[in-house]
Amino acid sequence: MSQSPHPLPTPISAARLDLKGLIRPGDVVVVGQGTGEPTALTEALVAQSGDIGPVTVFLGTLFSRTFAPDAAPNLRFTGYGAIQQAGALARAGRLDPVTTHYSQLPELFASGRQRADVVMLQLSPGPEGRRPSLGMITDYLVAACRRARVVIAQMNARAPWTHGGELPGDVRVDVLVADDREPVILPGAKVGPAEEAIARHVAGLIPDGAVIEIGIGAMPDAILSALRGHRDLGFHSGMISDRTVDLIEAGVITNALKPCDTGVSIAGCLFGGRRLFDFAHDNPLLQMRPPEYTHGFAVLARLPKFTALNSAVEVDLTGQVNAEVAGGVYVGAIGGQVDFVRGAMASDGGRSIIALPSTARGGAVSRIVPQLSGPVTTARGDADTFVTEFGVAELRGQSLAERARRMIAIAHPDMREQLMEAARPLLRD
Repeated sequence: MSQSPHPLPTPISAARLDLKGLIRPGDVVVVGQGTGEPTALTEALVAQSGDIGPVTVFLGTLFSRTFAPDAAPNLRFTGYGAIQQAGALARAGRLDPVTTHYSQLPELFASGRQRADVVMLQLSPGPEGRRPSLGMITDYLVAACRRARVVIAQMNARAPWTHGGELPGDVRVDVLVADDREPVILPGAKVGPAEEAIARHVAGLIPDGAVIEIGIGAMPDAILSALRGHRDLGFHSGMISDRTVDLIEAGVITNALKPCDTGVSIAGCLFGGRRLFDFAHDNPLLQMRPPEYTHGFAVLARLPKFTALNSAVEVDLTGQVNAEVAGGVYVGAIGGQVDFVRGAMASDGGRSIIALPSTARGGAVSRIVPQLSGPVTTARGDADTFVTEFGVAELRGQSLAERARRMIAIAHPDMREQLMEAARPLLRD
């Protein structure tokens, strides 16, 4: 017989939340990321940190300014990357990243290799007597909850209830705070001429019926806008955005040709605003799934024409990608890039596309470089297609010399002569 779900405790107000009795000095506190940040709880953590003692906070993508670099000196920070506002903590020297593939995070928490003494998460009440939902985020939080000593939840009726995001019955919530504040949102990014030009190139590489994966920021938003003329696209990604909803409602994304999850979009995080939240609420055509499904190699390899759309800080002439460090500072993440790249390469008709502007710092620095200045996030053995505003470089199956020629051809014209000189040992002519 299956066990009855753990009952939820009687909710209290945020004003009554006393974390000193729940969090111990030296604890690792895992908090919901992005739009799933339980701000009533995280703001209380910052405000009461002086009374609690030193603790470590595990962050994911951070959209709010709750954890400001100059606030709460008793808090230390770690996490799988420095995305969005978490980058400010990295620049201040307060973030110690855990460099791992996103797909591996649930197992790291489940095994205890990554500690989770206290978990703070946001829930949405279930309609018609159904279990509450994690709403915005179905990531590694459930695995962390199962190992945690204390689970603190913010019940927020303004967060959407999502299919697939239901709180499992074996997860125990110790403290429940009722607070119906507007969830954190991800504002739309500003798309410039370079992103628009890149998006046009990328759109030409994606066939009708492809299954796409997308990230956050100006580049993904531009690409999604450029896909309005496509038909019967599928969607299987770690996150979904407002721009994705535009394509679903326009009939571009139908998921009709997917051999699994037919007719259904798959995502793990809602990274957007109220338009996305309202679309997602109790919508069976959007299913939330954990990283082992959204990023799982076996799942991705089953999707024909799976197209991974990612970006980079810089790429070298042989196809190595640095998506983590710029100017010696951790600004990105390994995240799901390698998971999706390898899944796309294994897919029948799949393609991995790394799209990035050719320059940075107002055109002063080339993002196509002879040697990476940071770590290798994605190896050149996984290199496929690279796109800048100046064109497309297809590297799969090409020699090192030919790779260098193709990468130089899509670099900024002002940088090509310098890159040619640096590439002479590869070109041998």
